[in-house]
Amino acid sequence: MTPSTASAEKQAPQKGPNKNRIGLTMQDYKGAASTLCAGCGHDAITSSIVKAFFEMDIPPHQVAKLSGIGCSSKTTNYFFNTSHGFNSVHGRMATIATGTAIANRNLVNIGVSGDGDTASIGLGNFSHMIRREVPMVYILENNGCYGLTKGQFSATADKGSHKKGGEVNSNTPIDCCALAIEMGCGFVARSFSGDPKQVRTLLKAALAHGGTALIDILSPCVTFNNHEGSTKSYSYAKAHEDPLHDISFIPNYEQIEVDYEAGAMQVVTLHDGSAITLRKLDLDYDATNRSSARKLLDAARDETLFYTGLLYYNDKSSTIQDNLDLVSEPLATLPESLVCPDRKVFDSLMDSFR
Repeated sequence: MTPSTASAEKQAPQKGPNKNRIGLTMQDYKGAASTLCAGCGHDAITSSIVKAFFEMDIPPHQVAKLSGIGCSSKTTNYFFNTSHGFNSVHGRMATIATGTAIANRNLVNIGVSGDGDTASIGLGNFSHMIRREVPMVYILENNGCYGLTKGQFSATADKGSHKKGGEVNSNTPIDCCALAIEMGCGFVARSFSGDPKQVRTLLKAALAHGGTALIDILSPCVTFNNHEGSTKSYSYAKAHEDPLHDISFIPNYEQIEVDYEAGAMQVVTLHDGSAITLRKLDLDYDATNRSSARKLLDAARDETLFYTGLLYYNDKSSTIQDNLDLVSEPLATLPESLVCPDRKVFDSLMDSFR
């Protein structure tokens, strides 16, 4: 290497990490390392959340991330280390989100819940949050089973679906998208964790919506494939040995990804050998027609199809902050003199209720 070449290389600017318009890198939006099973669809959703917020130039410290209980609710630990966060008890994430939105309207609320956390113990809270139009992005990581309690059917599992042990689900599923539309949600979408481009696009649209935005994302569980009859299954081992510790093995899987055109249908084979049929909505689909959205969801249930895309959108909806006529300054930052009225004001208020 000649001296002139060495000098030129020394003076050449070094290319640093890509930054968004507010000067942050993708790393600034990440969290702790995931402890979920390798290949879990939830990790793919986390990656989409990180990229969407990075590309939308939203500062992590202005975000409130909320969750309940379940595999899905662990994922808020895997993004936005510097954001506000609250991990609620089982099924109460929607209630906490309501309080968060009222206390500080300057925060961007994102909630991550599961089919058990939302459609079972949390169904009542979810419904009331929807009808109140709490401004938040509500991500439902839907795998149709209870991943933390050995894979029982959840309330969203399709009727007639099978577990590896042969058990058939005899219960009618709860369709959270149909319920959200019925309760007046202004943004309802459905996607698949293995379609990161669509998930990321829907996340950006949900963030721009401003009101309640529900994204129901099918996210396959990779763990519960130790079926009845296998001598390598967990149940067989428990029946034929006296173990020192309760340990099970979870295979290492690759995340499933798909890429297909609008209006097309895609059959996806899951890790356990079962298959789901995805159909992406046509480009000319009218997402503002509420009755069409409900008919589409009815058809999807009857045909066992998983339609993906923006199912319903209403830009005329108002948020709970608008309906309560909240002041522009967040309640959490108001001085005590304004949030604690004196005795005269309090007596006047009480007299108005007599």
